[in-house]
Amino acid sequence: MSAYAVTQKPKNNFQGWDEDLAAGVGLRDQVQSRKMLRYFTAGESHGEALVALLCGLPAGLKVDQSFLDRELWRRQQGYGRGGRMKIERDTAHLISGVRQGITIGSPIAVLLENRDWKNWQESLPIHEGDPAKHKPVMAPRPGHADLAGALKYNFPEARYVLERASARESAARVAIGGLAKLFLRELGVNVLSHVIAVGAACVQEEVAWERVVALSDRTEVALNCAESDSEAGMIEEVNRALKTGDSVGGVFEVVAHNVPAGLGSYAQWDERLDARLAGAVMSLQAVKAVEIGDGIRAAASPGSTVHDEIGYRKSGEGLGFTRSRNHAGGIEGGVSNGQEIRLRGYLKPISTLRRPLQSVDFATREPVKASYERSDVCVVPAAGVAAEAMVALTLAGCALDKFGGDSMGETLRNFRGYRQQLQDY
Repeated sequence: MSAYAVTQKPKNNFQGWDEDLAAGVGLRDQVQSRKMLRYFTAGESHGEALVALLCGLPAGLKVDQSFLDRELWRRQQGYGRGGRMKIERDTAHLISGVRQGITIGSPIAVLLENRDWKNWQESLPIHEGDPAKHKPVMAPRPGHADLAGALKYNFPEARYVLERASARESAARVAIGGLAKLFLRELGVNVLSHVIAVGAACVQEEVAWERVVALSDRTEVALNCAESDSEAGMIEEVNRALKTGDSVGGVFEVVAHNVPAGLGSYAQWDERLDARLAGAVMSLQAVKAVEIGDGIRAAASPGSTVHDEIGYRKSGEGLGFTRSRNHAGGIEGGVSNGQEIRLRGYLKPISTLRRPLQSVDFATREPVKASYERSDVCVVPAAGVAAEAMVALTLAGCALDKFGGDSMGETLRNFRGYRQQLQDY
């Protein structure tokens, strides 16, 4: 009998489960840390600048500065935007990771200057400054992060909360989302959005991809709706909110065109493409619900009318598996199925109202009206652009997980091999 057998005590059925579980979690963390694409943002709404860091893009991707700046311009547009957009002229200042117009494989840092900073340097200084010039927010706004954030971080008022919780942060995401879009274009994938509802005014029919593309080429955005009659009704909704000191929300749809089958996975919960997309879009300020395909309508419909029947074309253009419809929104079982990915974000009305709601003063605990700061009335088109960025970053991450290489040449070679596999299937 070996020494090991003599000295080792037999385990019961439960002994060691905690060690095994810890080892499994550690392994999972290591797997997560190896995901190809990672990104972070920093900065406050009225701080000196926003900063975004994007890690994992392959070397050799051509960067179009004018495209990035137009993406930022698109985010600033839309009927119902506030005075802040008259101050800012967002441009993406690339400060690392790009040389001679191409990515070099190292982390990409992007800086977006806040022009409004000149008006806030004494009110929101990095160093202590003069407390008499600070601008505390003493009455938290219902619907905003003000109260929850102050409770979480033990702040006596909400200034620091709203500075980071502000949707101004989404500009940094749009900047790096533009880089993700440039990468996806190399794979033939494009991502755009359009508005399908503002308040009670809405588009009734599905909008074809070609009409969404035409919207993105406009130089005057209005509410980024493909149907002129519906857009006129949406403008009336915004005007009504303006007159009453209120705000209005709505619904945007993001369309990802020409996404290959096979992105995402059903193997683990956090690898499912629909889960990753929903989480990414839900992370945007004021988004309260996400729908993929006809998810909401499908919940009240029989299966025979919901599921997309499968066919096969044996010759000619479009050879291969076919679908007569796309109720699934391009994703089945957590995996892209080769159809357009269609995702809708439901945006609540902005929580800063010119006719404030009831609140409580942080210091006295007495009832007061909620604080008001310069704000928008409607941001649905802008939220759609920010959601494009999050969808593009998610799809780019999934594509790099599957095809990724250290250079664009390697990545495209892997992608072309997979595409040939799909054609030969």
